[in-house]
Amino acid sequence: MKRIITVILIFGLAYAIQEFQSATTSGSNSNYERPTATQQSWRPGEQVRSSGTVSRILSDDNEGSRHQRFIIRLSSGRTLLVAHNIDLAPRVRSLQIGDTVEFYGEYETNDRGGVIHWTHHDPRGSHVGGWIEHKGRRYE
Repeated sequence: MKRIITVILIFGLAYAIQEFQSATTSGSNSNYERPTATQQSWRPGEQVRSSGTVSRILSDDNEGSRHQRFIIRLSSGRTLLVAHNIDLAPRVRSLQIGDTVEFYGEYETNDRGGVIHWTHHDPRGSHVGGWIEHKGRRYE
């Protein structure tokens, strides 16, 4: 009986670790929700400007171009992952849960509500530059 319980605990721990790793690499978490039909409707690839309240700060994505990641909640209740390229723009400093940020970037859809990226200038000049504003400072 002890062996069965041990095996169950090991599989449970392995599952928990896998879920944690998935959340830290993909931005998935329980505060990141799917939009409803009544919420703001943006098209994939569309440049959007809006603001929201930081509801969660995630670890940086350091694979490929480095991105500062955080979840914002719009006034509609919709949540979005913001992936801000910190290889091309400064990190948003002193960002905390509850802070308000305004952003201009490209919206992409996903099964969790969406992602805002291109919140920085384009060094090649082929894409519209975006930005994030926080506490009176613009990061682009």
